[in-house]
Amino acid sequence: MSNQSLINLAYLTASMLFIMAFKLMTGPRTAVRGNYLGAAGMAIAILAACFEKPVVVSLTVNGAWPLVMLGIAGVIGGGIGAVMAIKYPMTGMPQMVALLNGFGGAASTLVAGAELWNMTHNASSSDAVLMANSIRQLEPWTQFAIATALTGLIGAVTFWGSLVAFAKLEELKSFKKAWTHPLRHWINLCLAIATLCLIGAVCAYPSWTILYWLLVVVGSVLGCTLTLPIGGADMPVVICLLNSYSGLAAAAAGFVIDNSVLVIAGSLVGASGLILTAIMCKAMNRSLVGVLFGGLGTSTSTISDDSVYAGKIKSAGVEEIAMVLEGASRVVIVPGYGLAVAQAQHAVRELANALEKRGTTVEYAIHPVAGRMPGHMNVLLAEADIPYEKLREMDDINPTFPETDVAIVIGANDVVNPAARSDPKCPIAGMPILDVDKARTVIVVKRSLAPGFAGIPNPLFAADNTLMYFADGKKAILDLTAALEKA
Repeated sequence: MSNQSLINLAYLTASMLFIMAFKLMTGPRTAVRGNYLGAAGMAIAILAACFEKPVVVSLTVNGAWPLVMLGIAGVIGGGIGAVMAIKYPMTGMPQMVALLNGFGGAASTLVAGAELWNMTHNASSSDAVLMANSIRQLEPWTQFAIATALTGLIGAVTFWGSLVAFAKLEELKSFKKAWTHPLRHWINLCLAIATLCLIGAVCAYPSWTILYWLLVVVGSVLGCTLTLPIGGADMPVVICLLNSYSGLAAAAAGFVIDNSVLVIAGSLVGASGLILTAIMCKAMNRSLVGVLFGGLGTSTSTISDDSVYAGKIKSAGVEEIAMVLEGASRVVIVPGYGLAVAQAQHAVRELANALEKRGTTVEYAIHPVAGRMPGHMNVLLAEADIPYEKLREMDDINPTFPETDVAIVIGANDVVNPAARSDPKCPIAGMPILDVDKARTVIVVKRSLAPGFAGIPNPLFAADNTLMYFADGKKAILDLTAALEKA
């Protein structure tokens, strides 16, 4: 069997592992195994790539130095990745995902740029003649140039869009408010036209590498201007979309360097990201076209906090809330981003165990965009070994809230905000929410009345059937569990 056949077999094995990993990661019980399979597939693909002909030729010409550089790069990259994985808290996972999406886009852009420089500066004389006439020749230079240009554009948009998303998720001061310049759509249109012109120029004159880097610069600006107008309420959708972009950039880079496994892996990520984006858009009542062009999730509501909360907030202590829970036969726990911040998932499991010992039925209501990324709450609760069958999706659990004795909202805000149903001017208008306000009693565990990511007040906190428990999420749940066990 030839060397290339072995490489192709390794790529096929890696591709199969990627597909199996995707399948396993659809369930919480098999997700860890899926991660291991995906990592194994990537290791096989990287190892096989080291035996590709260009690498072997480079080793023959330059000795072991290229291999040393690959090793150094691998150690540095692996070290940074390991530190990020270990040091980054669970609350920072959305930010980490945004960064990793951006790094993927940047890597694809740099690979395509390097390959373009290599091809145009090391081409044979016959190739140079073909390149000069590539505007009339479809093979091979124009196809290569098209793939290169698309990689540079998508990668640049992904990288800078991801950095903006990271800044928004970190709630950095300069990025808290959405960019609402009245000419932003015209700016985006002009940038889009410029990118199309530059793609054509790169295809016509691939030897002018400056055109490629100019395309990258324009794409970088476009990535920023597309992401800046998007408000906090739509950030889970943006994360999905940028994840898809990173996959598409990788797939395009695979065409650039003629690497089949990169095309397959990138296509899997790109397709799954687009599917997840569509699901998130449906969950938030947003259109995909609207998200692509930005400007969603921004507020035009004029309702103030005072008009919603003044004289209507009923604060309760741990003893009073424990008495309410003692008489409850059915309790629904609604986790939100505040639960992640407080790292209260294990405390929540202890509270649920205490309630179940008293004969209370306990379930968990999961909104598809609760937290800062898709599946954020599922990951947190799975970490605490909470049985997956007790997690119920929004459409499944909403009809049961009128028969629920107590709904405990822990750190959730926008996903339980009734203003989504009643205020057409608020940034979450029309977004499907968890109907916790229809429960007989609602207990909201929250540090303060500070708004959620959408930046608007929540009428639920002032409802007649709501009791506010102002405390750190983890401490509040632990105190409540202790009070129940003493009762």
